[in-house]
Amino acid sequence: MSINGLTRVFFVLGDPVAQVRAPQLFNPLFQRFGENAVLVPAHVAPERCEAFVRGVLGAGNMDGLWLTIPHKTAALDWIDHCNPAGRRAASVNALRRRADGRLEGALFDGLGLVKALDHQGVATTGQRVLLVGTGGAGMAIAAALSERPLAELALYDAVPGRANALAARLQADSACPLRAPATLDPAGYSLVVHATPLGLRADDPLPFDVRALDPQAVVFDILMKTAGTPLQRACEAAGVRYHPGFDMLVQQVPDYLRFFGFEAMADALAHDLAPVRALIQSD
Repeated sequence: MSINGLTRVFFVLGDPVAQVRAPQLFNPLFQRFGENAVLVPAHVAPERCEAFVRGVLGAGNMDGLWLTIPHKTAALDWIDHCNPAGRRAASVNALRRRADGRLEGALFDGLGLVKALDHQGVATTGQRVLLVGTGGAGMAIAAALSERPLAELALYDAVPGRANALAARLQADSACPLRAPATLDPAGYSLVVHATPLGLRADDPLPFDVRALDPQAVVFDILMKTAGTPLQRACEAAGVRYHPGFDMLVQQVPDYLRFFGFEAMADALAHDLAPVRALIQSD
């Protein structure tokens, strides 16, 4: 990769940041399509995030930011504009500086998840779905899933009151019933989506008991680790069908690119995501 004085620079912010996969995807794509741009990870603590963002986006060649754990919800408090998905979920995963200097956010996580489910042939219409974890990514996923005609969407979070608050906020314009069970029991659901950080470390406990799943249930673990997570390994050992989060990221790629002004790349990849999947598989 050739970096020079005209290179457009982007950062992906997280705490931690070692697990992020976006640079391995977007940098080869920038090269493939001849774009003079680079995406770099930045380990930024929550208390320094706003100052970092405002400082970085004050530079003329710093064009935008990807956001991951734990910055997706906090950023909504100090940005100036947000797309409808981000406002509904109260979360953003992309930021850019507008021509007038104001900060604009957008959210693509939920859209990426439902597109991934469609691509993998996982039915949602009329199904009972359990979402485990309602942090930044979880809120985005809940907002997107609640727009589908599910039989039920159950939201669970270990933080008291958080899932209840999200269910109450989304219910008014939801296409399906929502509830927030007090205890975590995956039995009786055809789809269980895992959206907590448990599994980023090899010694993390399982987020729920895989043995309690229905035999035909599908698990979607949004975490992306080449070696797999404890949950994914437990599903494999139990013969439970599961999907890691890679395709959730793949499906968001054209949306990110369009948001940051790479229209030609976005159009090409929206038509054929094979180059993105090839990068994921080769990593």
